[in-house]
Amino acid sequence: MKNQRGVAISGLLLWGFVIVLIALLGMKVAPEYMDYFKILKSVKSISAGASDQTVPQIRAAFDKYADVNYLKTINGSDLDISKEGNAVVIAFSYEKRIPLFYNVSLLIDFQGSSSGN
Repeated sequence: MKNQRGVAISGLLLWGFVIVLIALLGMKVAPEYMDYFKILKSVKSISAGASDQTVPQIRAAFDKYADVNYLKTINGSDLDISKEGNAVVIAFSYEKRIPLFYNVSLLIDFQGSSSGN
């Protein structure tokens, strides 16, 4: 008699459950990270051309960028704008709570800066 090979139904169900859980987590977390990288990109591009602009002008420029890219997470008033030497440094930080299922949620602290720190 030959030995049978393959996956038992219990192993298939267990691995299927694990894969579905990871996929669910990825589908809920990926859009938030995409928004974070959009914000970081906008902050860096605004900072590069903001050497002669005032703080309200920089905030307004970010608000325009946020409107175009549908960013509702933060707005221009949430930015920390400072000057280091001749360079304008724009920093931001925010928390995002992502509901997963029932009463379980994931809290992520996002923070970034145009200086790369």
